[in-house]
Amino acid sequence: MEITVESDRYADLTSGVQIHVGLLGRMSISRAGRPLTLPASRKLRALIAYLALAPHALTRERLCELLWDIPNDPRGELRWCLSKARCLLDEPARSRVRTDKDTVRLDLTDCYVDVTDINRWMQQGLPTLGTERLRALSGIFGGDFLEGLQIERSPDFQSWLNAQRRRLRACHAAILEHLVARLATGSQESFSCLDKWLQLVPFDLRVHELVLQALTHRGRLREGEEHLAATVRAFELEGLDSVPLRKAWRDAKTRAAGHSGPEHTLLCAAGATLPASESDASSSGARRASIVIMPFLDRSAPSGARGGIADALAFDIITRLAKLRSLFVIAQGTAFALDQRNIGPEEAARTLNVDYLVSGSLRRQAKRLIVNVELVESRTARIVWADFFDYSLDDTFLALNEMGDRIVASIDTEVEMAERNRAILKPPSSLDAWGAHHRGLWHMYRFNRGDNELAMQFFKTALRLDPTFSRAYAGLSFTHWQNAFQGWGEEHQREIDLAFETAGQSVFVDDRDPAAHWAMGRALWLRGERDQSLTELQRTIDLSPNFALGHYTLGFVNCQSGDAKAAIDSSDHSRRLSPFDPLLFGMLAVRAIALVRLGRFDEAADWSLMAVARPHAHAHILAIAAQCLALAGRVEEARNLVSTLHKLQPSYSIDGFVAAFRLSADTEALFRKAAERIGIA
Repeated sequence: MEITVESDRYADLTSGVQIHVGLLGRMSISRAGRPLTLPASRKLRALIAYLALAPHALTRERLCELLWDIPNDPRGELRWCLSKARCLLDEPARSRVRTDKDTVRLDLTDCYVDVTDINRWMQQGLPTLGTERLRALSGIFGGDFLEGLQIERSPDFQSWLNAQRRRLRACHAAILEHLVARLATGSQESFSCLDKWLQLVPFDLRVHELVLQALTHRGRLREGEEHLAATVRAFELEGLDSVPLRKAWRDAKTRAAGHSGPEHTLLCAAGATLPASESDASSSGARRASIVIMPFLDRSAPSGARGGIADALAFDIITRLAKLRSLFVIAQGTAFALDQRNIGPEEAARTLNVDYLVSGSLRRQAKRLIVNVELVESRTARIVWADFFDYSLDDTFLALNEMGDRIVASIDTEVEMAERNRAILKPPSSLDAWGAHHRGLWHMYRFNRGDNELAMQFFKTALRLDPTFSRAYAGLSFTHWQNAFQGWGEEHQREIDLAFETAGQSVFVDDRDPAAHWAMGRALWLRGERDQSLTELQRTIDLSPNFALGHYTLGFVNCQSGDAKAAIDSSDHSRRLSPFDPLLFGMLAVRAIALVRLGRFDEAADWSLMAVARPHAHAHILAIAAQCLALAGRVEEARNLVSTLHKLQPSYSIDGFVAAFRLSADTEALFRKAAERIGIA
């Protein structure tokens, strides 16, 4: 089903735009439809392309370092290139080449740049685009990125150029894949798209499966046999598993025998293109999202050199992600072997048929270590998350450890969010265990009684489909925990018992899953077993130092009656690991309660207000903020919050607040005093 109906084609994309910059194929610039003659200088073309895609202004020093191999006067050559760029891009009333002191940028907001247009639509999401839009985007690819351009003795630029070429080939493949899914099986256009797709990623199992399906649908079995034989030989020469290809051929012939009508399309077949192991897993419900972390590119190392900081960082991320146990992580040996065969990250992800890809690069500059990382959805080429890190080279080992923490926590959070959003768009009856679990998470993080009940039902569905799914047990425990903590359940003690029981099932199923021990730690706290709770939560952190919710919950327990300073440290660390976490309001509230216990009421009030401002902050968070404001002497603001709180929950009182938490006696006295001042006693 097309979500967006489009009627424009490539020619319409550039209508009304004076300046057109083409970076796909040989570089071109046209004004009002008339092509301009570009100077012969390759570095001028490279400079324009690099600035056109740069997200921010760049220093002259950086541009000289990028493109010039220590000439006599690199800044002079840069000035010459900028003057030529102005001749091409500027107009009397419109300056597009902008310089400000020592920085340079291109302002092409009123121009059409083909790669920028592709990037924009890719980020919107290919599944949301109509067939005509996909055709138009496919038509933009008139060749490779900056085709024919090479800059000798400029390894940094060459690395960037190669990365852009690989990324854009992946974009083209993703566009073709989604376009093929909209076309009739065996049509001339579909075969044309499949041929282009094969040229881009010859070891992508999905395209070979679809070619075989299309050939059998048209009754061209001999061509199918020939394609299979040639492809199997190519796969085996590369050391790749050819068994899924043979299975795909058998399945295609079986499917063709049962589908002879013209209505049968590749879109129907696209759901049956996983390798045998993954297909079996999906049918039983036991599936996890898969991810490959490719070796990072060290832009500062000699060409071909391996084994340095870049490889160490990639290996560290693989190890830490595997400890989280929430994703199927491709082993280091496989990822590094593909890299050594010069298979780029995007093609490797398609060859391995994984859902997500992590790639990155690092460079050393002026005693700084700069690392760029991207998380990409492999089948849509959409960048899910990207970040860069900048550390002093003097602190390399500390930097690697901190980067590993932040990268792994971000990957875990972003993949979970992407999977939740994907699950919520599917009909409930079509969900496997993985999808039902993430649909449950989507509802769970809404933090209201109705959604909590729906979350519970989806977690139960996940467990019915896969009784060995530890994370679904942990989610189910969380919903019972919420019922007890928020006072939503009809039988308070029964909810406590169920939270503990389901957490125990989670630990039993997978004793090495940090989420299982996190659920158990929360359940033990709910039962009033504080010391055992802290032990279990520490086990969570020991299993995976990157599990942000483990750090948060350690802070949650300590802020009420334990070490207040340790609670602040745990809160801060959890937020560094997961700065956009659905439970961010809780992390901020933990800090506020700990500050109250330390007598720092003004700070507590400010942090509590940040907690209230987060989405889905529930009644207890509003109550914490109101009482912190009262303790800080900001009574009028506190009473305004109480008014909001009573609209949300008219009968809310300090007794309910105290019953929900496990506050030390002196902390409880402080909150009761504040509650009396603002009318919730």
